[in-house]
Amino acid sequence: MNVSHAWLARFVPHGRSPEAIRDLLTAHVATVEGLESLRTDLVPFVVGQVIESEKIPETKLSYNKVDDGSGTLLEVVCGAPNVTVGAKYPFARTGTTMPGGLVIEKRKIRGFTSNGMLCSARELGLGADHDGILTLETSAAPGTPFLDVVPTGDVRIVVDVLPNRPDLLSHRGVAREVAALTGIVLQMPEEITALPALTTSVVRGGAEGAAGGITVRIADCADCPQYAAAVIEGVTVGPSPDWLRAAVESVGGRSINNIVDATNYLLHGFGQPVHAFDAARLRGATLEVRRARTGETLVTLDGASRTLAPTMLVIADGSAPTALAGVMGGQGSEVTESTTRVVLEVAEFAPALVRTTRRAVGLSTDASYRFERGIDGGAQEEMLHIGAALLAQVGGGKVTGLVHLGEAPSARPAVAVRPARVAAVLGDAVPASEIAALLTSVGCAVAAGANGALAVTPPSWRHDIHREVDCIEEVARLRGFDRLPDALQGARPGTVPDHPLWVAYRQLRDALVAEGVHEVRPLPFVRGEDASHVRVRNPLAEDEPHLRRSLLESLARRAEYNLTRMQGDVRLFEVGAVFRPSSAALPHEEHRVAALLMGARRPVHFSEPQPPAYDAWDAKALGERMAAVAHPGAVVTLRAAGEATGALWEIVVDDQVVGEIRQLALDAPVWAKPAFGIELVLGAMPSAPVAPPKSHAHGTVTSQGRRAPVRFRTLPTTPAAEFDLALLVPEAVEAAAVETVLREAGGALLERCVLFDEFRGTGVAEGFRSLAWRLTFRHPERTLKEKEIEGRRQQLLSAVETRLDVRPRVA
Repeated sequence: MNVSHAWLARFVPHGRSPEAIRDLLTAHVATVEGLESLRTDLVPFVVGQVIESEKIPETKLSYNKVDDGSGTLLEVVCGAPNVTVGAKYPFARTGTTMPGGLVIEKRKIRGFTSNGMLCSARELGLGADHDGILTLETSAAPGTPFLDVVPTGDVRIVVDVLPNRPDLLSHRGVAREVAALTGIVLQMPEEITALPALTTSVVRGGAEGAAGGITVRIADCADCPQYAAAVIEGVTVGPSPDWLRAAVESVGGRSINNIVDATNYLLHGFGQPVHAFDAARLRGATLEVRRARTGETLVTLDGASRTLAPTMLVIADGSAPTALAGVMGGQGSEVTESTTRVVLEVAEFAPALVRTTRRAVGLSTDASYRFERGIDGGAQEEMLHIGAALLAQVGGGKVTGLVHLGEAPSARPAVAVRPARVAAVLGDAVPASEIAALLTSVGCAVAAGANGALAVTPPSWRHDIHREVDCIEEVARLRGFDRLPDALQGARPGTVPDHPLWVAYRQLRDALVAEGVHEVRPLPFVRGEDASHVRVRNPLAEDEPHLRRSLLESLARRAEYNLTRMQGDVRLFEVGAVFRPSSAALPHEEHRVAALLMGARRPVHFSEPQPPAYDAWDAKALGERMAAVAHPGAVVTLRAAGEATGALWEIVVDDQVVGEIRQLALDAPVWAKPAFGIELVLGAMPSAPVAPPKSHAHGTVTSQGRRAPVRFRTLPTTPAAEFDLALLVPEAVEAAAVETVLREAGGALLERCVLFDEFRGTGVAEGFRSLAWRLTFRHPERTLKEKEIEGRRQQLLSAVETRLDVRPRVA
């Protein structure tokens, strides 16, 4: 929202600088993204002081030496009669572009060189005085920027208005907040209070009415709760008065003519979108708010021909649509220079229907932006009177008819606000009188309620206040969030356990971050294909209109993005949702975790200038780690995947395939290292109703999903005993199966079991491979004897031979 500082001051004469208003709004209302000076064309001008001056004979010119702060006196020829030695004036150096577009150049005048120009108010666009240069009454040193000495022109305040505060999409809405925060009384701008009072009475009706020779009709009041119109005759369409043109331009608009500018003034000043029709071009002298009919078309003001549908709301004359309701008018009833009779529309349209119409035609306007978020339905008649009087004044016409159909919204139900609850939520006791004063300052009606509570009725323009906590938020922001106490208060733990998927996500995130992998959270949209992916009806980008089937689709695009920026060392992971087409109303949704590895395994170091790159075994190790964390206590195995799947390994948990490890095909440069991806299913996310109290809609937390407590163990004080086992393992037997048997047979004294060698070749029969493990045993209280260690070795060899038919390798 662009807010004019000068326009805002006409609503609430605050007397504060733009910077002070910026800080006030940011602290209490909404973030101000920036301040924009509207006279940036005056930035190059500086304060110049005349040091010497002499008349040029036989001319009205003077030859002057001017100090512009550069350290060198400049020779300047000036034709103004009021040049005085020692006085200060606005000065344009050589190369400066004047507001009118003239570039100041060094030139010879009557034999004297002129290196710049001393400026008048008219030359600076600050007034009509051109009889002499503008004298500056200032103590500022020569060379000081002119705008620092003479703050001139308006300042645009850019406010980031969130969707829940559509009341801030106008100068009056922002002024209400400034008035509440400063205690200054809100008022109408002088240009509004100076409007003559209307003598025409308002014709009221339910769904149909007529005034000023125009009939107005609403087909369905659910689509349009209120519709008002004013008929102004004897209008002359032409340039806008200076104040109106300045107001429109101050918010970034372009002055078109007096009628259109007046409608824009109402939109930006009061937040009420209005539209002006040329009454002579309305067939049947009728305006009807109705749904479009199949096959109807409309050429809108932007020149585009649009095919309409029954889901769209239109304003029609006696024979065809003439405007898209709440979005844009049509060329057929556009106000032109020949217009002499105008119908001004002031309406309230259903927000959802405006949004449907706007999206269907692919058109977004300032009007639709406000209608979609909700306007002030209680101000329709006020806006009708202000709008009609304004158009009549700037257009030189006369109001001959006013009609208002529908009913203004009834008062909102009161919200009970308990001072004790305010204190509990904010952590600070706020007196009931202060609560009432703060809420009253923003338009709420406050009365005494039952049991010591306050009965708070929100105003018609505040659609975001419905509950007690909304009122408490108002109290907090109006008092100032910096006044909230920072002391930690007592709290009780919740009774609802964490969802199993959340527990898994938290544990996986900690584990993967500990492994040096970086978390990313991309949007779930991909290029995809209609045959295999779920298509989104309203995609954010047309080149990514589908929902992903795999997290690796998103991670692969992130890796390619890094590669295009010469970043080849990529370690990424994501925990997110994937979607598959389904015969049900909604697609099948699963939550998964995926990781992508490529590039150097370790950072570059002087001892290792070229670290090794990640390979498939690194990916396999990380996949095992991820599966063990996601499924604590379950049996996790990795088995070779079939060639048809394109994967390297399948991740199996309790005999069920839950993931895979694969090498990824990327759009990568030749220098890029191979990329490997791991993806693991965490669980399905059904579309179920909201859970009842103290439970989850999607299951309960099982003991398997709980994190085991971390227990302290003293550091060992006894020596460890190590020995190696070289075993001949059949190709069909997995190393993981052998290691499982070794760990089980090793018992409680086995501290470590590490596979460190694999060998095929001389001395190893075909169909076998030699695998070597290093085993570490330690007794917590004494040193193990050699006889005990040899007994452990024989016990291990017996176990693997009995259970897996694996025998020791003999040298």
